[in-house]
Amino acid sequence: MNVKIEESWKYHLQDEFEKPYFKELTSFVKSEYTQHTCFPKGKDIFAAFDHCPFHRLKVVIIGQDPYHGIGQANGLCFSVNDGVQHPPSLVNIFKEIHRDIGVLPPESGNLERWAKQGVLLLNATLTVRAHQAGSHQGKGWETFTDEVIRVISEKKENIVFLLWGGFAKKKGAKVHKSKHCVLTSGHPSPLSANRGYWFDNKHFSRCNDYLVSKRIEAIRW
Repeated sequence: MNVKIEESWKYHLQDEFEKPYFKELTSFVKSEYTQHTCFPKGKDIFAAFDHCPFHRLKVVIIGQDPYHGIGQANGLCFSVNDGVQHPPSLVNIFKEIHRDIGVLPPESGNLERWAKQGVLLLNATLTVRAHQAGSHQGKGWETFTDEVIRVISEKKENIVFLLWGGFAKKKGAKVHKSKHCVLTSGHPSPLSANRGYWFDNKHFSRCNDYLVSKRIEAIRW
């Protein structure tokens, strides 16, 4: 199956695209996009990979679902298109960056600038029906993104995994901690953050400290 995804990822994931579950997933997604409004735009479904080639990968952040509001999702977890109001979780991410390393929140919530530096902003499910959170869960995306994480864990070294909240921790549970840096905390959503499980995790400085210790260029958060 010819999947339009960045070439270095295609090389490592090609076998997955030929499996029956992925073909069923593709049929489901095509049907959904034909019959309903879905996000992100078709060209952005694999944006996380397109903006962050395998050979440039430094950091993995795991989200759950794309945003399901009009004009929000752009294929990168926690990220929104330029000009879109920052969702609450993204507001708290920017607040923690400010507290941790002093960088003021940017005007745009588009995290493409992170992806281009080697941050894979990976949602567990890559598509969603408009206004219906979780509507594309259990259709095969989770199997695909589990394989993505396995491939990274097996074939790369010194990657920083930022696992925020119970879902992400479970998703990244099999990452080889002997080869990679795994940082965990509560989710940046207001519910978790207001209970004290997010702020002051210092993940952004700790991530960069690890990268620098491995002689890898830090991320400009």
